[in-house]
Amino acid sequence: MASKSLASCIFCKIIKGEIPSFKLIETDLSYSFLDVGPIAFGHSMVIPKYHAAKMHELPDEYLADALPIAKKIALAQGAENYNILQNNGALAHQVVQHVHFHVIPKPNEEEGLIVGWPAKEVTKEELQKVYEELKGKL
Repeated sequence: MASKSLASCIFCKIIKGEIPSFKLIETDLSYSFLDVGPIAFGHSMVIPKYHAAKMHELPDEYLADALPIAKKIALAQGAENYNILQNNGALAHQVVQHVHFHVIPKPNEEEGLIVGWPAKEVTKEELQKVYEELKGKL
């Protein structure tokens, strides 16, 4: 399996063991560990062992490996409610430019991920136009 790393990337350094971590699950393609800046007890990370800044740059086999690990961690956390978060780009709140998935328990209103959802009103015609454009590209 091809892998790619970046010497200056903090997550690549964690994968290589150059920076210590609280490792949870490791496979040939993925590495998971406790987040050192958690927003809830048990907040964890799943990272591919392939350096790509954004999800669309990551080979599919790495994506296929990551979510079953996130599922196992979510089950181990035991939270009835939780978030799986994956951001792409600084504007989308990505801080570390290496694809990563947060597994964040949501035990109550105050802990865990707090999300605003500024939904927009759209007409059926606007949705139809977006649908046709996206469908044509898939």
